[in-house]
Amino acid sequence: MVHTSPLDQAGTGDAGGMNIYVCESANQMAAQGIKVDIFTRRANNDHPDIVDLGNGVRVIHLNVGPVDGVTKEQLPKLIPELSQAFKIALTSGDKYDVIHSHYWISGKVAMPVADDLNIPLVHTMHTMARVKNLSLAEGETPEPMIRVQGEAQVVAAADALIANTDAEAASLVSLYEACPDNVSVVSPGVNLSMFTVGSGKAASRKNLDFPADALLITFVGRIQPHKGPEILIRSIAEMVSHSPALRPKLQTLIVGGASGANGSEVDRMKELVQWLGISDVVHFAPPVGREGLADYYRASDLVCVPSYSESFGLVALEAQACGTPVVASAVGGLRTAVADGISGVLVDGHDPRAWSSVLARLLQEPQRRVLLSMGAIEHASHFGWDATSRGTLDIYDQVLTARATQKKNIS
Repeated sequence: MVHTSPLDQAGTGDAGGMNIYVCESANQMAAQGIKVDIFTRRANNDHPDIVDLGNGVRVIHLNVGPVDGVTKEQLPKLIPELSQAFKIALTSGDKYDVIHSHYWISGKVAMPVADDLNIPLVHTMHTMARVKNLSLAEGETPEPMIRVQGEAQVVAAADALIANTDAEAASLVSLYEACPDNVSVVSPGVNLSMFTVGSGKAASRKNLDFPADALLITFVGRIQPHKGPEILIRSIAEMVSHSPALRPKLQTLIVGGASGANGSEVDRMKELVQWLGISDVVHFAPPVGREGLADYYRASDLVCVPSYSESFGLVALEAQACGTPVVASAVGGLRTAVADGISGVLVDGHDPRAWSSVLARLLQEPQRRVLLSMGAIEHASHFGWDATSRGTLDIYDQVLTARATQKKNIS
């Protein structure tokens, strides 16, 4: 994963669910005796070239391009140089059995190396340009053609493709002409020892200094149009207009930082809150570390995920594991991450009035929230990272067996 580091704080810059996915699945594989090296481009000088995370997992930095100031959009120019550095790294030490790339830029870096060294290539997209471009937020810039073409090339070159959900697998086949036999579905997971009900909502609110009787709605993620924070903000403005009785206790928390190079989006959201006259209701908090995040989920009455598309939606699973119902867009992987009517509510479209109606109804029905909370805990319990790693290792076995058979037939 070259465009973001597993050592970065999720929820800011380009660091998000993929960082968590890679680290958690690597740790689970290591627990089963597999050595895992995670290669990433150096984007700061805070760490040595090799960071040993323990248990057989290492993060290895590729020193390519300027350390600072390279945006994700500028990375494609560095792909040839990154491939060369990656190949040198792979041939100067341990022997690797499988290369697993995450996101299209890493796939493009890995493709020629896997081919030259005759190592099977497994790829996970996480998000896809053609899927995103079918559901853009208002004013959002479409993903560029270089990404669309790059993804198509990675799909054609990979020995196996891992999709997060059946819907994503279908998109790989229909939008990228992937061979169905090469596509497997392995759902991401949630850290079930970290994200728990714990000591409950009251204790978490006390820890975070929230009023015990507040009606708390929380958004967690990078502040970018595609994640939909504006939808939530506008729906809150609608809510205080049509249900003014909720306002005295209503609190909405936006937890996250600017996405990529777009630092102005946080300021734009704050200005929108002020313009809508809801500064007393909507508040912003910087990105929170993994362990601290569980308290925010537990303290909340509802967690909102109003994204325009999601390959899965780890925030939704984490919140549910903490016993908090989720209100999410009925798109992509969120249809799997949230059990509609059981662990939360899926909302069609992105009309703030529709979102406002759903949120207000849930806030006014505490008994229904209790039932959804119970369903949320049960639903999340089926998505441990150990299952993700086992499914991934099964795919590694399949590609290695196929290569061995192919080699035997040729000889």
